[in-house]
Amino acid sequence: MSRVLRVALVDDQALMRAGFRALLDAEDGIEVVGEAADGAQGLALVREHVPDVALVDVQMPVMTGIEATRHIVADPRLAGVRVVILTNYGLDEYVFDALRAGASGFLLKDTEPADLLAGIEVVARGDALLSPSVTRRLIGEFVSRPPDRATPPGLDCLTRREREVTALAARGLTNEEIAAHMVISPFTAKTHVSRAMTKLGARDRAQLVVFAYESGLVTARAGE
Repeated sequence: MSRVLRVALVDDQALMRAGFRALLDAEDGIEVVGEAADGAQGLALVREHVPDVALVDVQMPVMTGIEATRHIVADPRLAGVRVVILTNYGLDEYVFDALRAGASGFLLKDTEPADLLAGIEVVARGDALLSPSVTRRLIGEFVSRPPDRATPPGLDCLTRREREVTALAARGLTNEEIAAHMVISPFTAKTHVSRAMTKLGARDRAQLVVFAYESGLVTARAGE
């Protein structure tokens, strides 16, 4: 890695924090800036150190990980902080709500060490920690629920190309796959995605996916 990534650990289980810390401290390119045992402490920790990535448990005392995520995302001073939700259960109700709150993705607590380290790098550079399979499951969640809020603002600001790349990103396609589908260069695809994110106020690709389905820009196809 070209720079040291600064990580905050927020989990109410001391043993879990110790395990993650031991793994991360062994990496030359990662610095653990601190630990917190509940969401309120975690929020204070993030505000004090402004890490690149905050690993945040979902269910914690005092303040949940979802609530802490909302506070982090809403603070302009923390615009560069990416939240990764830690969960025992995969794509459950809590993770879904956390992504809506502004999390950049999620990791299972029993994830392989190499996948944890790779995930931290992914979100630190602004990408979403959502594989195509996870995105398909997210789609299923959106489709199974009636809309609970008005269409987010900004859809009319997107060009035809930007709408197209947003829809493809929401299907779980990478920039390279979007480029092949649209017969454009990967750089052009990345530019379209970046512009769409800017116009919609999306922090990262995860938020672009959420927007695409909540706005009705795309809907699930049969069999998804």
